[in-house]
Amino acid sequence: MNTNLLRPGEGRAYWVVGDLYTFLATGEDTDGAYALIHALVPPGGGPPPHVHRREDEAFFLLEGQVLFEADDQSFAATSGAWITLPKGSRHFFKNTGTTPAKMLILVNPSGLEKFFAEVGQPATDPTAMPPPVTPADIEKLLAVAPKYGLEIHLPPH
Repeated sequence: MNTNLLRPGEGRAYWVVGDLYTFLATGEDTDGAYALIHALVPPGGGPPPHVHRREDEAFFLLEGQVLFEADDQSFAATSGAWITLPKGSRHFFKNTGTTPAKMLILVNPSGLEKFFAEVGQPATDPTAMPPPVTPADIEKLLAVAPKYGLEIHLPPH
């Protein structure tokens, strides 16, 4: 495991379908044990329903209001909430508030950060507005997901 020091605002950051993910610790830092990601989710933002086949995922909500749904259970989370999701659970989250939500996402083992880096757009200015989500972004998300043991379940049109 490597010693890793990040100052506020540091870390590789990517826009992934409207959300901003900043890597605080990656598998390179932790010998694959885990990854820790800071997420900034705009109002109405969040991923489509999906399933992780390789990693457990946990969330700590720092700010905001986020609806989590996992395996047909709903949970309205506010600041200070902790949510643990085992691999294999079908889930999604959505910012239901009027301000950006901030949370820490822990994945065990690491690897999900590589997916975000592959499908996302590097965030050169994390204070900028998120780039618009295009059909090409969704196509890329769906095409790359199986490589990382992810199943994306888009709602019907």
